[in-house]
Amino acid sequence: MPEPDEAAPLSTEELLAAAVSAIGGSPRPGQERMASAVDQALDVGRHLAVQAGTGTGKSMAYLVPAIRYAQEEDATVVVSTATLGLQNQLVHRDLPRLADALEPHLSRRPSFAILKGRSNYVCLHKVSDVEDLPEGESLLDAGQLSRLGAHAERVRQWAQQTETGDRDDLTPGVPNIVWRAFSVTAKECLGAARCPHGEECFATLARAAASEKDIVVTNHALLAIDALSDFAILPDHDAVIIDEAHELDGRITSVATSEISPHGISLAAKRGEKLDAAKRSEELREISDDLEAMLAIQPEGRWTSLDDTARTSLTGLASGLWRLREDIQRGGHDGESESDPERAAERQNLTNHLLELHDAVVRILDVFAEGSADPTTARDVVWLQRTQKEQSRLAVAPLSIAGLLRESLFADHTVVLTSATLTVGGNFNAMAAAWGLPRGSWDHLDAGTPFDPAASGILYQAAHLPKPGRDGLSAEALDEMTELILAAGGRTLGLFSSRRAAEQAAEALRPRLPFDILLQGEDTIGALVARFQANENTCLFGTLTLWQGVDVPGPSLSLVIIDRIPFPRPDDPLLKARSEAADAAGRNGFMEVSATHAGLLLAQGTGRLLRSVTDRGVVAVLDSRLATARYGGFLRRSMPAFWTTTSLEVVTGALRRLVAAPRK
Repeated sequence: MPEPDEAAPLSTEELLAAAVSAIGGSPRPGQERMASAVDQALDVGRHLAVQAGTGTGKSMAYLVPAIRYAQEEDATVVVSTATLGLQNQLVHRDLPRLADALEPHLSRRPSFAILKGRSNYVCLHKVSDVEDLPEGESLLDAGQLSRLGAHAERVRQWAQQTETGDRDDLTPGVPNIVWRAFSVTAKECLGAARCPHGEECFATLARAAASEKDIVVTNHALLAIDALSDFAILPDHDAVIIDEAHELDGRITSVATSEISPHGISLAAKRGEKLDAAKRSEELREISDDLEAMLAIQPEGRWTSLDDTARTSLTGLASGLWRLREDIQRGGHDGESESDPERAAERQNLTNHLLELHDAVVRILDVFAEGSADPTTARDVVWLQRTQKEQSRLAVAPLSIAGLLRESLFADHTVVLTSATLTVGGNFNAMAAAWGLPRGSWDHLDAGTPFDPAASGILYQAAHLPKPGRDGLSAEALDEMTELILAAGGRTLGLFSSRRAAEQAAEALRPRLPFDILLQGEDTIGALVARFQANENTCLFGTLTLWQGVDVPGPSLSLVIIDRIPFPRPDDPLLKARSEAADAAGRNGFMEVSATHAGLLLAQGTGRLLRSVTDRGVVAVLDSRLATARYGGFLRRSMPAFWTTTSLEVVTGALRRLVAAPRK
């Protein structure tokens, strides 16, 4: 029982109402349902997946219960995002407004911090030691060198004044080549205990400060490194909220992927020579040459077996990397970090890098170890890629991240996963399986959206068009685009499956249409979107970045054109392996991998149309398979519930009426 003069703590429902009122908003049923579900999940320790469409007020719906939980439990809640844009929105807009709104209703002001990778913070050790810019400056002319030198001097001066050391606080910014000279990665860092500037280290201080905050905002990559590594990156926490959770699989897979290449091995050998390990470095260089010759005769794509030549080459490479690493380690002497800190840092960096390369090779060999399980069903997938310059790269990645997340994230934390698009095919099952959510341990909620897709949007399925081929856009598809865009008066976002298709469409349609067509790659994405939004009769064509990153409410966007169902490339070795593994287990690999991949992207792409409650328009999918193929229903259930038609006449008529209608 509280003391008579002590008010009882407000519930999440009351705190949300207070926050909404303070910022001048109005109650939203979906936001209230989501906040209640997040609140319960945190209190009882059950995982939760929430789909919250545009306009729900998703960030406030999870931040309010997270703040309440953090303060009542004296705990830290980690919030992870996929994109820098959302990260900045949370830290610079949403959380400050919430802190102001909730402070009168809590025992203390809500606190928060952002935590980034170490390379985002200036390294005082580098600042005190670096006199010249990195190798490669000889390729620059005198004017460029002078400008870079001025940038470098500005970093030095700023480093003596800044309180955060965060690169984003340095305005205007500096080129990457300059920043790299004054920053270190986690592998390059000497460590606070060995560094002469350890007590002042901005990255270390940021982590220490974050440990005392209610909310710590980070990104999926750092969350993955923290979960998968043996050392802590993030402060102690028992709850994680993952926004933009539809990108979690890809970001975790990227962090868990290792690569080796002859070029990379040669660079490591060259660095070893500078640390007085010439003999072992020369041995490694010869091994690298053998590796390059071996890879040149191997098939590109997934490896399902390892011939004797490849096994001998990789085994020798692992030994050579280990021997050089031992020589580098032995070459240091007591006090080197004080007498020659730059050399000590390079020794530490190269030692770690060689270990990373060695472990990648061993990981590849383990897939094909004698007596191991069938390589086609192993935990890791190995494939060979060649770049346009014919350089070879051998990669290894997890067949599935489900086990990694189940053991490293879900076992130790309460996790809330949310996004505007999580229900692929109409339910949460596909995403839950990809994440590895343990059965019976999680709940789900579709918080809905304040929009009415069936009343506000039309899905046009071009059932009469020929099936898309490999030779680019058909003449029929280009004719259809022309008619649709003319009816819409421009105002079109074209989402294409490839850069080549976007360029082909722009080249073909510019002479036909009286509207400007902006093309991804001709300017920055931000500049293109700004021009698109500012000019109502403009079109914007592009690829994957536009599928997920465009928010243009209002009359500038009335038509979204999708050229084809965005299935993954059939030669993608990792997704192909995942599909084959599903088939081998008795499941449907095509539906589990390819259709799910396409459904998620279609949900993202079609979600560009309605960005406010007054928006109206059409999504036109110019791929007849959406209407005719067996999997079409699965894909349609992944999209907003638009009114659906296959009649071009109906759609163009609706667009003309929309253009002619007076604005509300």
